Amino acid sequence: MCGRYAITLPPEAVRAYFAYDDTPNFPPRFNIAPTQPIPIVLAEPRSGGAKRRFRLVRWGFLPGFVKDPRDFPLIVNARAETLAEKPSYRAALKRRRCLVIADAFYEWRKVPSAGGRGAAAKRPYLIRRVDGAPMGLAGLYETWSDPSGGEIDTACIVTTAANGLVGLLHDRMPAILAPDAFSAWLDVDGVEPAKALPLLKPAPEAALELVEIGTFVNRVANDAPEAQSPVAAPIRAASGDMLRAID
Repeated sequence: MCGRYAITLPPEAVRAYFAYDDTPNFPPRFNIAPTQPIPIVLAEPRSGGAKRRFRLVRWGFLPGFVKDPRDFPLIVNARAETLAEKPSYRAALKRRRCLVIADAFYEWRKVPSAGGRGAAAKRPYLIRRVDGAPMGLAGLYETWSDPSGGEIDTACIVTTAANGLVGLLHDRMPAILAPDAFSAWLDVDGVEPAKALPLLKPAPEAALELVEIGTFVNRVANDAPEAQSPVAAPIRAASGDMLRAID
């Protein structure tokens, strides 16, 4: 599951990491939520995934067959294991694969209330790369056309099973692609879905860290650096007993 994430690195660093040709200038976003505009990277046709472009789309995938978005559930995430089976994703998996630009995402861990009474509290965590680099999240995009001829570019994030570290919080995580897999995922002309799907796997535990943060992030309107303010030291896979560290 990925329902909130961030892009805080400078545009120049992001452009260098994803190697796209455009030169957009965008402000840092610390608390991106569904239905908001998000940046993606896609490849130009017949470029082997090497000639890449930047595009802004709505976070909330709409398949082409949808008649009225009000009657269709908002698709924020799509499970990697069923992409090839579900009609909602089949065409996009074959022709419209993308990378969702990020440098961190958030997850909430349920913590039992004292004495086991009352609703469980949710403790927010920031998940980011240990080396501070951006994240290329596997995604699918689609341009939905309304009956009057208007168009909306939409996208979703592909998720996979969580690795051991993220699994302390949730059983799902975004499929984070390594840079050497970007071209294969984006090359919809030369790489069939059957060969692209194996790229969707949990990121190595040692590549990520968890940082417990304050509840400022809980409110979608709070899009500021305080959303990432730590309240505890980072937890890494190499630090030993991860479960004990998170408790």
